[in-house]
Amino acid sequence: MGVGPEQAPGVSQHRRRRFDVRVVPHRRRSALRLQDWRMRTKLATVLVIPSVAFLVLAGVQTQSLVSRANVLGDFAAQVGIGREITVLTHRLQLERDRTAGELPALRDAADEEAGEERLAVLEPYRDAADQRAAAEPLAEADASWRDVYVVASQAYQQVDYIRNTMTTVVLSDDTIIGNYHRAIDALLNLLAQPTPGADRPELADAVLRYVQFARAKELSSRVRAELYSAARAGSYDAEDAAQLPELRARQLTALGAFRIAATNAQVTRYDEMSLDPAFVAASRMEEQALAQGVSGSAVLDAEQWWTASEARHELLQRFEASVLAASARQADDASDTQLRETLLVVGVIITVLLVAVLISVLIGRSLARSIRLLRSQALRIAQIELPEALARLRSVSGGVPPIDVSPAVVRSLDEIGELAEAFVAVHRSAVGVAVDQANMRRNVNAMFVNLARRSQVLVERQLELLDDLEREEGDPEQLENLFKLDHLAARMRRNDESLLVLAGTESTRRWNRPIGLSAVLLAASAEIEQYQRVRHEAVADLHVVGHAVGELVHLLAELLENATAFSRPDTIVQVMARVEGPGAVIEIADQGLGMSATALAEANAVLAAPPAADVATVERMGLFVVSHLAARHGIEVRLHGGAGGLVAAGGTVVAVSTAGAGAPAPPTVPVTAGTNERGLPMRVPMAQLSAVTQPARPEQQQPTRDDPDPEAVGGMLSRLYSGVRRAEAEETTEIPVPPLGAWGEGGRK
Repeated sequence: MGVGPEQAPGVSQHRRRRFDVRVVPHRRRSALRLQDWRMRTKLATVLVIPSVAFLVLAGVQTQSLVSRANVLGDFAAQVGIGREITVLTHRLQLERDRTAGELPALRDAADEEAGEERLAVLEPYRDAADQRAAAEPLAEADASWRDVYVVASQAYQQVDYIRNTMTTVVLSDDTIIGNYHRAIDALLNLLAQPTPGADRPELADAVLRYVQFARAKELSSRVRAELYSAARAGSYDAEDAAQLPELRARQLTALGAFRIAATNAQVTRYDEMSLDPAFVAASRMEEQALAQGVSGSAVLDAEQWWTASEARHELLQRFEASVLAASARQADDASDTQLRETLLVVGVIITVLLVAVLISVLIGRSLARSIRLLRSQALRIAQIELPEALARLRSVSGGVPPIDVSPAVVRSLDEIGELAEAFVAVHRSAVGVAVDQANMRRNVNAMFVNLARRSQVLVERQLELLDDLEREEGDPEQLENLFKLDHLAARMRRNDESLLVLAGTESTRRWNRPIGLSAVLLAASAEIEQYQRVRHEAVADLHVVGHAVGELVHLLAELLENATAFSRPDTIVQVMARVEGPGAVIEIADQGLGMSATALAEANAVLAAPPAADVATVERMGLFVVSHLAARHGIEVRLHGGAGGLVAAGGTVVAVSTAGAGAPAPPTVPVTAGTNERGLPMRVPMAQLSAVTQPARPEQQQPTRDDPDPEAVGGMLSRLYSGVRRAEAEETTEIPVPPLGAWGEGGRK
């Protein structure tokens, strides 16, 4: 659709029709057409079916089954580790029982050699491999298992320490045997750690069976140790009379708990084992010793008791291994069964989800295609068409061009199709509003230009009048006041030119031939209030093309005004220019307070991309004007922090050398208007720019005149500034005034 100034009424009427009348489909919906389903129906179909299937089946079944499988898998692994734990416990029991009998002989050893012989008896029981490493991997997965494992590991390390220091450190028998007791108890606690969960009591009974038998076996081993120790000592001590019956009672209790939890086959096998001749012999000797120990009778024969009890202990160890193996098989079977059940349920869930996804894909393809087309159009409008239209309308200088709006790409009758139509309507409305704003902005710019032109005429007349008054004035004080008025008028003219920049109009001050860069910088300094503080340190020998001189002077004057306004009055502003590549780099450095990093970044962003004119522009007009003038002439202006202030650096491509410009070299003699009655040279207005402020006319219409030498004027002003600096440096309280007149800015009288 074309939108232009002549189409504005039609656009407004069309926009009113689009929004006053409700958008309704022009065809009847068909319930059999998937494309015409309501959005609610499509979303419900796409989301509800797979969501319900996933929540009901996956959420309830999978999580529960996977959790059970993990628990049973860990349980089976922990029960399997019990084989290594029972082997290590059995070896520690043998070592402890033998050590308990050898301690008295070790204490009675006459020399070190005899002690080494006693320790050599214990070596066969100590060389068993440490099998704790088999249980360590499970400590990474289960916190409770890790805690018990750490306790058992530390207790075993203490036993290992006791082994190595038994002959060098004086330790009591109770301390040595007590460390063995703690290590074995910790291993039995680790053996009882596996837990299948509250819903599997049969597996809990399996753990209880081998744990109770392991504890009964441990109590039997401790009875053997006490009897063997008494046999080697030759008598019972006072504690044995009370400790042996207690250990025997605890052993019978643990054995009874095992018989309750054990299977019939296991009870039968234990009964058969108890009838073994070695088992019967050891049991008889034990019963005899317990009865004699209470009555204070003689002790058992040490070697005979150790041989008989060791044979019984081996039978108990084999039976313990069989019970543990049966529990491990039961745990593995339960874990495998649970895993198969979990995989089966997960397979069913995946099948259901695949069917649901297939149905969702068939329904969602239509929805996805419409959304994709709408998204593409929306992105194209938001990122390409609308920004380009707004940019065309923002940069228009003449009539408003026509703007075409693309039709909707989604033609379905569901909510997405209606949304596409509404989006296109919004696009048309936005373009219409932009057209109205462009027309209004054009009218405002015209008003700005008209007011600025009128004000420029008055300011130029005021400057001409001031020039006449300055030439005729001889009083230094009055001449100084006239100079101040001259500067105020020059600043007013710069404000008028800033209004023209706001309106997008070029400056009226133009020159026909290149002007020296030093003269341009001097002209910019002359247009600010505190021009005395500007120091031109080093300026390259370059010339600027004539059509860019006026606006370059305006740009530099804004930067110099900012530098002097935001620095202390007793500081100077340095201006330097150097050749760099095909152009020049001009640096303006002040010694002010500087800017924060955020403010500096914002200012450089404005300088890099000139913003549109708005209310905020008036508050920072200088920055806005500099950014637009720099963009107009291809000049890059950047602000960066310096030593105690800011540095404004600008790189321009409008600077050319004198030879490149093809213009004749400027004269070497400064242009003046003669001398006054006191013999002082008289200033020629605008001589430093070798042109007037009116627009350039064709060459044949220009009156013949001799242009002043910009370099000579620059040298004269440089000498004047040097004299002022030397005078400021002298330690005098009075400044001598020539009797016949005074010098002012730029050689003014």
